[in-house]
Amino acid sequence: MHRTSARRTMMAATALGLALASAPVAHADSTPGTNAPVKVTLTVQGPDGVLFKGKIRTRGHEVTTATGGTHRCDGTNGGANPSAVPTPTAALDDAARKRHFTWDGTWYASFDDYSVDAIKNVSGGGSAYWNISVNGTSTPVGGCQFKLNAGDKVAFTWTAF
Repeated sequence: MHRTSARRTMMAATALGLALASAPVAHADSTPGTNAPVKVTLTVQGPDGVLFKGKIRTRGHEVTTATGGTHRCDGTNGGANPSAVPTPTAALDDAARKRHFTWDGTWYASFDDYSVDAIKNVSGGGSAYWNISVNGTSTPVGGCQFKLNAGDKVAFTWTAF
């Protein structure tokens, strides 16, 4: 009886091993919290109307601006997320590159993030700033720190003081 039990255990372990070996491998990009590309709707609202509106496929990546230089913008900024994720500023950068418009931002090392200064040559200046919101709510962290999900509605809105 002892041998039968041991044989059954070994057969069950072998069957489980074969099942696991033949199971499809989950890709890292398909798990939550990874830098899988997502499609979001991006709106840029200037003081005189909409400057851009469209669907953008984005993921976190390095961003380069004329004023701020090149820095990562992948949600790991400031320790906000444990791994790279899509972010609002990365979405703005992707839209600008794909749809051929400009934006600029200052890099603040103390925040580990950009401050968006101008989009399509519309500057916040001394009396306004570019507010970032996702699904109608201002982000509580910077645009390189906030994690986007597929279907999110991202808005950069020129906001007067």
